[in-house]
Amino acid sequence: MTYILQRIAFSLLSLFVLVLISFLLSHIVPGDPAYVAAGPNAGAEKIAEIRAEMGLDKPVATQFFIYLGDVLRGDFGTSWFTHQPILQDIAQELPPSLELVLVAMVINLVVSLPVGLLTARFNGSRFDDLVRLVSIAGAGLPIFWTAILLQQKVAADWKLFPVAGRLSFEHRRFEGQTGFTLLDSLMQGRLDVFFDALAHLMLPAFALALLFTAVGVRITRTSMISEFKKDYVTLARAKGASEGRVMFRHVFPNGATPALTVFGMQFGWMLGTTVLVEEIFGRPGIGRYAVKAVTQSDIHGVVAVVFVVGLFFLVANLVVDLLLYAINPRKHLEG
Repeated sequence: MTYILQRIAFSLLSLFVLVLISFLLSHIVPGDPAYVAAGPNAGAEKIAEIRAEMGLDKPVATQFFIYLGDVLRGDFGTSWFTHQPILQDIAQELPPSLELVLVAMVINLVVSLPVGLLTARFNGSRFDDLVRLVSIAGAGLPIFWTAILLQQKVAADWKLFPVAGRLSFEHRRFEGQTGFTLLDSLMQGRLDVFFDALAHLMLPAFALALLFTAVGVRITRTSMISEFKKDYVTLARAKGASEGRVMFRHVFPNGATPALTVFGMQFGWMLGTTVLVEEIFGRPGIGRYAVKAVTQSDIHGVVAVVFVVGLFFLVANLVVDLLLYAINPRKHLEG
């Protein structure tokens, strides 16, 4: 229980630091937010009035506590290019990005964990050499290049998957309650929409997952190799345990900790890099929203996106820490 409280306290402290960083970001970026909000034709009096409304005429410390109170209420201000509350914009744009990241994470986990375990078991074999070669190549491929290649070859030339978008034209009017098309289509019994949305997701998800999967395989392999060399594995084999039992009952639970820790961080990294995939495949999402906010000089929109991505990063790491503690409490208490 003490460990859980410590992790929660550390996460809250990290959240405070995140709020501070996002606040400072809005003050470091060049330009006058009041001038941008007022428009290019606004006079000095109008700009001064908007600056007072935004609280920019107050001391920096006062501005921070005002910002902290607004964040706690979920108030990030009004977007300068959509003219609606930024929280409402993010609530609309976040589900498509989370859906993409979740599918990419499933691909990542399904490939990284078993392949990393097998390469560790057959360390030094041709299979191990092949997997290491592929993972090194995959880790060196930029996400945007992978996305463009998949779009041109697999979608445009081979016509195996849709080229772009989130749904086909005939399903453009589909609406759901949660914003997650896969979930909403299943809840409504629309399997046609479900498989259409899944088809549109596969290439973007694979492009997003490839680099992270390559890294995940290498980290899983390294941690599993060290476990295979430990005395308890030798003892289990001496007692007549099958190789499958040794791998999945002994080695995997003990060697998965470093890999799962990295996977928790990868979730946040994926959410932060969806902009590359969303722009190329023409998908809605928080990444494309961030690009629009940058091009429109909407600093409040940019800061809100940074905060939300950072928040998911913190939550993902907290969940992984608690999950690892539940799997092996003694190991964490000793650490």
